[in-house]
Amino acid sequence: MGSSSRFNCCAILFCFTFLTLNLFASATIVSHDGRAITIDGKRRVLLSGSIHYPRSTAEMWPDLIKKSKEGGLDAIETYVFWNAHEPTRRQYDFSGNLDLVRFIKTVQAEGLYVVLRIGPYVCAEWNYGGFPVWLHNMPGIELRTANDVFMNEMQNFTTLIVDMMKQENLFASQGGPIIIAQIENEYGNVMSPYGAAGKAYIDWCANMADSLHVGVPWIMCQQSDAPEPMINTCNGWYCDSFTPNNPNSPKMWTENWTGWFKSWGGKDPHRTAEDVAFSVARFFQTGGTFQNYYMYHGGTNFGRTAGGPYITTSYDYDAPLDEFGNLNQPKWGHLKQLHEVLHSIEETLTHGNITTIDYHNSVTATIYATEKVSSCFLGNANSTSDATIDLHGTKYTVPAWSVSILPDCQNVAYNTAKVKTQTSVMIKKKNQAEDEPSSLKWSWRPENTDRTVILGKGHIQTSQLLDQKAAANDASDYLWYMTSVHLKKDDPIWSRDMSLRVNGSGQILHAYVNGKYLGSQWAKYGVFSDVFEKNIKLKLGHNHISLLSSTVGLANYGPKYDLIKTGIPGPVELVGRKGDESIIKDLSAHKWSYKVGLHGLENKLYSLDSPQASKWQEHDLPTDRMMTWYKTTFKAPLGKDPVVLDMDGMGKGFAWVNGHNIGRYWPSFLAEEDGCSTEACDYRGPYDNNKCVTNCGKPTQRWYHVPRSFMENDVNTLILFEEFGGNPARVNFQTITVGSVSGSGIEGDTIELSCQGQPISAIEFASFGDPQGTTGSFVKGTCESKDALSIIQKACVGKETCKIEVSKGVLGSTNCDSSIVNTLIVEALC
Repeated sequence: MGSSSRFNCCAILFCFTFLTLNLFASATIVSHDGRAITIDGKRRVLLSGSIHYPRSTAEMWPDLIKKSKEGGLDAIETYVFWNAHEPTRRQYDFSGNLDLVRFIKTVQAEGLYVVLRIGPYVCAEWNYGGFPVWLHNMPGIELRTANDVFMNEMQNFTTLIVDMMKQENLFASQGGPIIIAQIENEYGNVMSPYGAAGKAYIDWCANMADSLHVGVPWIMCQQSDAPEPMINTCNGWYCDSFTPNNPNSPKMWTENWTGWFKSWGGKDPHRTAEDVAFSVARFFQTGGTFQNYYMYHGGTNFGRTAGGPYITTSYDYDAPLDEFGNLNQPKWGHLKQLHEVLHSIEETLTHGNITTIDYHNSVTATIYATEKVSSCFLGNANSTSDATIDLHGTKYTVPAWSVSILPDCQNVAYNTAKVKTQTSVMIKKKNQAEDEPSSLKWSWRPENTDRTVILGKGHIQTSQLLDQKAAANDASDYLWYMTSVHLKKDDPIWSRDMSLRVNGSGQILHAYVNGKYLGSQWAKYGVFSDVFEKNIKLKLGHNHISLLSSTVGLANYGPKYDLIKTGIPGPVELVGRKGDESIIKDLSAHKWSYKVGLHGLENKLYSLDSPQASKWQEHDLPTDRMMTWYKTTFKAPLGKDPVVLDMDGMGKGFAWVNGHNIGRYWPSFLAEEDGCSTEACDYRGPYDNNKCVTNCGKPTQRWYHVPRSFMENDVNTLILFEEFGGNPARVNFQTITVGSVSGSGIEGDTIELSCQGQPISAIEFASFGDPQGTTGSFVKGTCESKDALSIIQKACVGKETCKIEVSKGVLGSTNCDSSIVNTLIVEALC
């Protein structure tokens, strides 16, 4: 993903729930005919969802994939992350959470297909777009263009992945689950600046991929000139108007953005269940054959994997399965019901003759008809006005910005604006294993900066300012730039009014002069250059300047994004002022010394096996102190609910649990103050990532996912590196669980409520009549049934799941006027 003007390619297939492993027992022939994807002679409409294996732990995969299948998906899509698998040239890692084969076989075991997006450029708000930084440092290389050095490396990695899949018989042509593969990713959005070399490159990509003979179709998302046999696909909020560049290609939507990513300083974006469902239904109404949710489960940017720069550690994405693997209700359930209806008319969608009736004012009816049956879509793309459609002599009311689906062209089975699944409110609970935060006893130690701040000791020296990608090779967020300047009294710049001016890259800069801290600065998301300038007092003779650059992920998107400067591009200048005159001394060509990382990182203070592990201090615990390490032990919270680390009170840094890096924390970076609404989001009208936002003025991210697989049953160790200064006294562990569930329906509906593994403890609200309000603030209307509350309490309390038929026969008669549609609203506590 990226800015709202770009498109990111991901896929989730929509499959029948009876799919089993028998499907993969022998070679599967996958083809396409312009109308549909055909699998073993059967035309399919396919629904898929993106789950990126490194963003969750291997222990989470079976549950995530099972819930995806239960949600009605046919396939799971994933990127392949080059920088994770080949961190050093020709040294590969497919262990643990990077075990791609294990992930695909886990999908296969659940009876689902796989869409493998090899790329190997992925974007994905992932560090450097998934490219290993060592590529950048190869002599003569230019990325994503017709450059032999780059293409040789890309072909080597792509071939490695293809061969690995073939060796495990994972392509459908071998009886495996992989039915679609992808080469490159959203290149069409950025291709123009590369000129003729860009076109030559995309042609080479197609030929190279085709030569690998994988036996399944290849796709290129957002590539309007995709060469045959590549299939051009669409990404975006809506793809109903998309037409592939080849009439023989099926209409495929590889990324339907279920929400949006979050940046440090940004608000929390949300996309309503109604709007996502509307976009899917419109897509299939207009001839779509394959639709993928990006993301279906977003997960967590553990370690240093978040890109951007300034992408948060959370990659929740407001997806149907949240960051922790919980059902995001009502989105998961509302889409599940849509999938069931679409699957029920698959034969009609893929074989029927298509007739469209235009009722004007953005209102249409689409009829798919075979000799046996007809299925209809009634679409109203007007964002304000409901529509009444006369179809075959029957009138249907279609709410604004919605689609009704009539499997038999007579009865409405589903409307995208009418949510008939529960809404779940997730809450956080204190750690039940021990009292917190008072039980967290902290020790500490300072980060040793003296050798760099005072002595200027580095690893390499040059007479120029180096880009951080070249100097650090992505081994660390941190890079020291150190130089010295000798001033004489007759130096033209010598003055009592002097400043240090540093032209930076928009990421974090900490400045020290003669061993003393001068100040820090950073920009906002999307800003790639800024100027730091502070008044300084230098002395005659030798002066030492130390600048610590701290990156927050490397750029991952845009034309030639790899050339965006990181670290300190310069110039670095001393400015002396004498009256109205300013004299500038450029230090950029001075002798600079560089040191990658920090001493605590070198000594692996985050590891229990560190030789420095015994040198922690337990007295005089400092707070609000820069460059400080903190350590504590804790017991794992009881139960099986997901665990989160509350970092309230801390500044910025990294956190490790038992040596596992759970990612960058930065709760001191508050979200923007403006743009949030106190009113419920109106699903009607085109969505973008600024439409429905929350969390204004609060910490961008306060809570951090700690997978239970990172923890032991008894004693666990938490280590923090605090870069800015904070107070660990408020840090604690909590669990996330369902706090309450609510649902509504009119007569004839059935409401199902589930506390997802725990019993319903009480009915907080129940009214059958004309109740009003939203979750958490329901109120009774002017009329109701007197017996509804007691009936629902008897049916639900103490049970994990309960179903309530909305009828007078079950709930009792109401005293409502005949003009009122009797409605039931229930809110239950878990």
